[in-house]
Amino acid sequence: MSTSRVVVGVDGSTDSARALRWAGEYAQQTGAMIEAIGVYELPVMLGPTAMAGFQDGHALEEKARETVASTVTDVLGADAPVSQRVERGHPADVLIAASEGANMLVVGSRGLGGFSGLMLGSVSQHCVTHGRCPVLVMPHSGA
Repeated sequence: MSTSRVVVGVDGSTDSARALRWAGEYAQQTGAMIEAIGVYELPVMLGPTAMAGFQDGHALEEKARETVASTVTDVLGADAPVSQRVERGHPADVLIAASEGANMLVVGSRGLGGFSGLMLGSVSQHCVTHGRCPVLVMPHSGA
């Protein structure tokens, strides 16, 4: 018998912390394992001054690792049995791929990017329509 797995998108936003908190409560009740995933993208830059704004991929990856680790510690505690990983790519694509074989994918309705006032962010909307398991979107906290 395999253990159930809950995938959570973690980007450091208030809504992703709420998603992780919910996943932690769910995992306690069901015995599911939590997989917290952070995603980073290298910015696309075009033009003659593109290199002026270049960001080192290793620095972005490290920042994403720190964000996932600190969010897990802040929300669930330092001893929480949570698998943590970081991948390079588009957040929706990475989370959808990770949802394969999972029992649930949990995301916040709004992340760090995008436009204020939207009811549902582009990543969460994409996960809802393309996820490979049930998807829970935590409502925006408004904070």
